[in-house]
Amino acid sequence: MSNASSTRSPAFIFLGAPGSGKGTQGKVLGSIPRFFHCSCGDVFRSLDTRTALGKQFVHYSSRGELVPDELTIELWKAQIDNWSETHIYKPDIDFLVLDGIPRNVRQAEILERHIDVLQVFHLSCPNRDELARRMRKRALKDNRIDDASDRVIDQRIATYEAETKPILAYYPEERVTTIDATQAPVKVLSEILNRILSLPEYNAVAKLSF
Repeated sequence: MSNASSTRSPAFIFLGAPGSGKGTQGKVLGSIPRFFHCSCGDVFRSLDTRTALGKQFVHYSSRGELVPDELTIELWKAQIDNWSETHIYKPDIDFLVLDGIPRNVRQAEILERHIDVLQVFHLSCPNRDELARRMRKRALKDNRIDDASDRVIDQRIATYEAETKPILAYYPEERVTTIDATQAPVKVLSEILNRILSLPEYNAVAKLSF
């Protein structure tokens, strides 16, 4: 990779309301060689609560408080470094695929120190009834009955609209690709792959990696 990207990892971000399919698409893309999927949930599930950073996380989470943005990114970076040191993630040849992070504009700003965002894939689903149906179905499938309530679903969508969706305006227009998330998942994936294949940054690395 070029010197410009050697200090910042090239990355793709999946952005969309709960139920838009970010996790599904992220996992599928991450199963392809040279793409490494990292969700915010992966980071927190992999957290060692015995470390100084882990203890800070517990300090907030045990009280039901939001983890500060700076600490969230520190935790993310520590886990990325751990995956890199154990060769699970290979920063010299892998593209990061992020979903669930960043969660707001401040996190996007902090992440700029560590990643070079090549493209933001906005999985758009303006039909809120469809989003609610998907969220309810997933909650019941995962046996999270409380998450299937209308109140929780409305709250999660409202939080996305207020805190996460403004990230789209943070990145330059040419780095944002909006995809209709109500299409069949394979069609959504096809549009994502077509966009990635058109990027010179991807093609430059692909020539070296395969």
